[in-house]
Amino acid sequence: MAFTFVALCYLLAMILSAVLIFFAIYHIIAFDELKTDYKNPIDQCNSLNPLVLPEYIIQIFYTILFLFAGQFGTVAFNMPLIGYNIYRYSNRPVMTGPGLYDPTTIMNADILSRCMREGWVKLGFYLISFFYYLYSMIYVLVSSSS
Repeated sequence: MAFTFVALCYLLAMILSAVLIFFAIYHIIAFDELKTDYKNPIDQCNSLNPLVLPEYIIQIFYTILFLFAGQFGTVAFNMPLIGYNIYRYSNRPVMTGPGLYDPTTIMNADILSRCMREGWVKLGFYLISFFYYLYSMIYVLVSSSS
C-alpha cells in the first residue's frame, strides 16, 4: 500500500471537511438561536463573521491541492460551491470588517431563512464531500498497491 500525494490530498481534505462540517453546524445553531430570539443579533454576527473567510480559505486550499494532484473530477465537484462563495462574498452588505452577516438586517425573516437554508445546504455538501473523500482516499490507496 503506497501512500501517494493524491492519498495525502484526500486525507487532508477529509480532515478539513470535518472542520467545515463543524462550521456549518455552528452556523445552523447560531441562526436558530437568532430565530428564537435567544441571542442578540450583534453578538451573534460578531461570532459568525470571523468564521466566514476561514471557511472559504479552507475549501479553496484543498481544491488547489486537488488541482496540483491532477484530480480534476474532484476540482469540478468543488467549483460550484467556491463560485457561490465568491459570488456571496462579493455581494455582501457594506461593512467595516470581513464577514457576511450584518446585525441590522439579519433579523429580517427572508434573510434569516435564506441563511438557515444556506447553512443546511452547506452541511449537506460537506457531509457528501467527507464521505466522497473517504471513499476516494481508500480507492487511491488500494489501487496504488496493485
